[in-house]
Amino acid sequence: MNIIHISAECYPIAKVGGLADVVGSLPKYLNEEGECAEVVMPKYENNWVSDHEFEEIYSGSFNYWGEVTEFSIERLKDNEFGVPIYMISIPGRFDRPGIYIDPWSSKPYWDEKERFVSFQIAALEWISNRSEKPDIIHCHDHHTGLIPFMTSQCNRYRELSQIPTVITVHNAEYQGRFDKESYKLLPAFSFDNVGLLEWDGAMNSLAAGLKTAWQITTVSKNYMTELRTESKGLEDLFKNEAAKSIGIINGIDTEVWDPAKDELLAHNFSFRNRKSGKAKNKKVLCDEFGINPDLPTIAFIGRLVREKGADLLPDLIAHFMEKKKEVNFVLLGTGDPQLHDIFERMSSDHVGFFDATLEYNEKLAHQIYAGSDFILMPSRVEPCGLNQMFAMRYGTIPIVRATGGLKDSVKDISEQDGYGICFDEFNLENAEYGINRAIDLFENQSLFNQVRSKVMKLDFSWNRSAKEYIDVYRKLIKKVG
Repeated sequence: MNIIHISAECYPIAKVGGLADVVGSLPKYLNEEGECAEVVMPKYENNWVSDHEFEEIYSGSFNYWGEVTEFSIERLKDNEFGVPIYMISIPGRFDRPGIYIDPWSSKPYWDEKERFVSFQIAALEWISNRSEKPDIIHCHDHHTGLIPFMTSQCNRYRELSQIPTVITVHNAEYQGRFDKESYKLLPAFSFDNVGLLEWDGAMNSLAAGLKTAWQITTVSKNYMTELRTESKGLEDLFKNEAAKSIGIINGIDTEVWDPAKDELLAHNFSFRNRKSGKAKNKKVLCDEFGINPDLPTIAFIGRLVREKGADLLPDLIAHFMEKKKEVNFVLLGTGDPQLHDIFERMSSDHVGFFDATLEYNEKLAHQIYAGSDFILMPSRVEPCGLNQMFAMRYGTIPIVRATGGLKDSVKDISEQDGYGICFDEFNLENAEYGINRAIDLFENQSLFNQVRSKVMKLDFSWNRSAKEYIDVYRKLIKKVG
């Protein structure tokens, strides 16, 4: 099978969240299973793109709201990924440094609609003109949610209507909502079907994808269930489309995330020398942050935003600092400017027990996974979560709120064969209880080392999940006849 993945992100080319990690890994594992997967994404103007060479393989144009828009398809040369990477260059749309946010203003780009609608049209123009058509078009999140609508409804892409489309919902918090008249940006289709684009009085890109894709997937089984009761207004739609929906939990690229080979670590280690390896990396980490390596070290890595529960952290950490609990906290991430200010003050107020690095730093993230004792994920919303999988691969025990994919991937130590610490409600009291349990576990070094051994043995690779996707693809192709 030939599967084209269309996405706004792909690690390491352009990353904001877990979407990039999935698109950077799943196609690779599909290819290892004998399929032929490719990735299509916008060509941004960032350091990664500047440092690599591309060759133009196609150029074209399309009519966009009465104006001719030119674009080109560029293929990554000297590709070390094992997956063909194609980037769509649209002058004036993506040749800027940010993916969604203008780094100068810290606000979303004003032309988000025009950027991603034109990207989706350009992708279909190229696919339509390829001599070899894909067997599956796999779309990711609302940035590509209009593609299933256009292949099924737009006259221009009628020849693509029998190619099955899959849409994976990585995060339903973001839906690509635009005014109702935005349908005029799309190639011609029967106005009788304009309702397929609409939800709650607006053109909703994600809703359009859910209605018109052949298959809906989400990134964990539990998240699929949660979307039917809480999805920012799309609850009824997820219920209506349940028959064509499935949850497949994400995996991680175990070749990239391997403490024995990770070039970003100060000290490589394996399961065999996990105790000494973790101790060496913890010392490096604690020296970096100026904290005591003899204390349990709890880390938070991620976006400082509401969905990740980052707004709970200041009061939560302050509680333990004020009670002079024997525990360290380290934090790495960017997001809400107000939280930045708070964490900077806290770093000064709690020297030796708390420190924050308020930036995107991939090298430091790897070192934190390797050197911490626990990873904290108090998320309000967590469709799948990958940080807990990365952490466990590196012998770091997760403390998580049991929601979304965290509930699917972390089993509490109170249960048989459990290996993590879970709490149910999103509030200070529950999170405090979770951290106190972690401190107690650390003080029982025999049990702590047993749990650490257990998490390092778990298999969160993409192999199993890739096979599930292949099964989905094959069932869809059978429907074509």
